[in-house]
Amino acid sequence: MSTTEPPSRAALRRARRVCVKAGTSVVANENGSPSLTRLGAIAEQIAELCNAGVEVIFVSSGAVGMGKRLLRKQSNLLMSFRDLQGESTSNEKLLRTKSFESLLAGTVRPHSSAEKKKFYDSACASAGQFEMMNLYSNLFAQCDVSPSQILVTQTDFTDERRLHNLKYAIDRLLGLGIVPIINENDAVSANLGYGPDDVFSDNDSLAALCARHFGAEVLLLLTDVPGVYDRPPSDPSSKLLPFYKSGESSVEIGAKSAQGRGGMASKIDAALSAVQPGSPCSACVVAAGSDLNTIRAVLGPPGKHSSTGTLFCTPGSDLEQQALLDYAVNNLDENVSDEARRKAVAARTEARKLLAMPHSVRQDILKEMASALLTRKSELLEANAKDITAAETEDVASALKNRLKLTEDKLATLAAGLEQLADMADPLNVVKSKRELADGLELSLVTVPIGVLMIIFESRPDSMPQITALAIASGNGLLLKGGKEATHSNQAIYEVLGDAIEKGSGGKVKRDIIALITSRGQVADMLALDEVIDLVIPRGSNALVSYIKANTRIPVLGHADGVCHVYVDSSASAENASKIAVDAKTDYPSACNAMETLLLHEDCISNGVGPTVLMALRAAGVKCLGGPRAMKVGLCDSAALERKVEYGDLTCQVEVVSSLDEAVDWIHAYGSGHTETIVCSEDSPAGEEFIKRVDAACVFKNASTRFTDGFRFGLGAEVGIATGRIHARGPVGVEGLLTTKWQLRSTKGIHYVSEFSGKDPRKSYTHKELM
Repeated sequence: MSTTEPPSRAALRRARRVCVKAGTSVVANENGSPSLTRLGAIAEQIAELCNAGVEVIFVSSGAVGMGKRLLRKQSNLLMSFRDLQGESTSNEKLLRTKSFESLLAGTVRPHSSAEKKKFYDSACASAGQFEMMNLYSNLFAQCDVSPSQILVTQTDFTDERRLHNLKYAIDRLLGLGIVPIINENDAVSANLGYGPDDVFSDNDSLAALCARHFGAEVLLLLTDVPGVYDRPPSDPSSKLLPFYKSGESSVEIGAKSAQGRGGMASKIDAALSAVQPGSPCSACVVAAGSDLNTIRAVLGPPGKHSSTGTLFCTPGSDLEQQALLDYAVNNLDENVSDEARRKAVAARTEARKLLAMPHSVRQDILKEMASALLTRKSELLEANAKDITAAETEDVASALKNRLKLTEDKLATLAAGLEQLADMADPLNVVKSKRELADGLELSLVTVPIGVLMIIFESRPDSMPQITALAIASGNGLLLKGGKEATHSNQAIYEVLGDAIEKGSGGKVKRDIIALITSRGQVADMLALDEVIDLVIPRGSNALVSYIKANTRIPVLGHADGVCHVYVDSSASAENASKIAVDAKTDYPSACNAMETLLLHEDCISNGVGPTVLMALRAAGVKCLGGPRAMKVGLCDSAALERKVEYGDLTCQVEVVSSLDEAVDWIHAYGSGHTETIVCSEDSPAGEEFIKRVDAACVFKNASTRFTDGFRFGLGAEVGIATGRIHARGPVGVEGLLTTKWQLRSTKGIHYVSEFSGKDPRKSYTHKELM
């Protein structure tokens, strides 16, 4: 297992504004006295972050605890003084026998238990806030950092004017390098008890609120345990969760700490609230405040504590997907399960059986698969409808929902592609070269399957039939892992294809030749099975592809980005440029071969071609963001924040270039090597020059980038589009799933190397090409 820091944890160190919350159990000792050791460590680590240019918001509990100790001490002193002076009344002597809490709550008057606690906490908070801030001021002063105190109530977050003022104050303080220390104004709000409609109910939820409203990128909740456990930490069998997956992680909550109002349940709720979709806070870590290096370990320079605590991420984000892989690989790949190995070995066994069979068997399987997609389309669409409903309920991103949807037209296209594959010539045992080494000794190079493929694909369930068909056509075994958004669709397609494999082969090949992986643990296991898996093809986000490349010894084939360009040359007509740009962007905006950047030759501004193309894009619903020169000449109203972006929706970047040379340089600097196209006149030399010079998997002249597709290329289907330079590039069809082997045959007698020592003139190498 790799000892390098997981990428999802390394990402936290790049945050420029963070929020740190210290709970009562961290700030104070059990008797209510402040923990100088822990508070000193917190102040020192926050100062380190500030000195590194990180803006820190600090939410601190502990005022009520410190105030309780202070008022109890003051009350005892007051009573002792009156005893000495002989001034105690009978009523005071009676009160002395009651608890201090009852004294503060005014039990001489009738109050409810909730009101008693309210008065008690109010008095404690009033006294404790001063002591706590005085302590923080002294501690931070030792580190040359200035703190400030901000006390808030729920109204400060519900009243727009007050919230606006609060945000402004926080920004100004942070801009000046001052650490705002935020706490609830308990003396005013009084903690009379909280219900589901309250904005926050404790300092955990207050910290989440601060992280969301004040622009913190990471929230760190310091508590009295190392993180979130699957069951109470007191249970010897409990396990610390390095990553908490919303809706999937199973946690049994134990008793909360005797100090403070929150507990582990409140911390989980606060963490999920902080990283909810739309929040600037993309990550939250729940970790131990008793560890004097926790802040440094999570947010500071990399160190041995780099995976401290439990990580929460925004659902559906690249960071969450990265964390899922980090958690799975780093915790499970050393214990490869028998189930995972069995599936990989079974797929290889069935693939070898298929390889020994005639081409006609593979053809029959492919035709049966094509037929099954149509005859059983109702059950496939019904399963897909469940995934669509779930995606709408869970607020899945629109780009993912578009990829998720199956239609009758999609199934018909898939079936046609499978029929096309079945009608192709046998790709196996094709002789690539043939050479006579010596008289009676012939060497051949022939095509063979790679072996066992593992495909991890995004939410598109229509990928599964394509990938399976290509594996069957090329004689490979297959392991499939689809996105969780398509769980029902993937399972239904797997059943349909499995039945077709067994029926099409006449029962000679089992459905085990393809295996559907359903759990994260199994995928992690597979990444370690380099002795039985020969190639991994990830089809998903940049984070997914990059992480798999970095964390497996199995060769990886795939692309991380699809940043495609359309360059409009000065010779292009407005009509042609508009048609190609609109098609490249709007035909399927979330596809990896959709246009993300439109490059316009500067002459296109003066001749009207550029403005016409932009009008056509905007009429089609495309939002055009300007690069530096496009903004300067007024082509766009809003500026693009980055040069290299895969938007995946109806958004594109527009930039102006002065020449073909500049266009090529731009593409090489900001493209991903996927698909690039030029629009020009038919007789312009710029077209062939562009095709010759641009370094990408696919380069077109006067054609939409959307043509980069296995079916459109006549490959029947594709397992993905590769942008690397080794083995396969562009849409990967059957040929991309083949390798070669050498076959040496004797046509006369036997041959051994010592014959060719030169003693026998009849035995010499001829090296004659036979093809």
